[in-house]
Amino acid sequence: MSQHKSLQGPRGLVIKRNVLKRFERIETLKKRGQWKDGDRVTGLRKTKPDA
Repeated sequence: MSQHKSLQGPRGLVIKRNVLKRFERIETLKKRGQWKDGDRVTGLRKTKPDA
């Protein structure tokens, strides 16, 4: 799948996204200790990307 041109900066650099995909949110919650195996993947709490 190709990336839309509006998401690419000069010389093809990728602009930082402010919305995480579900698997990225789960990884973030695991790092913070707010996720355990067996939790539901729907209705996840809001997370901000790590800076």
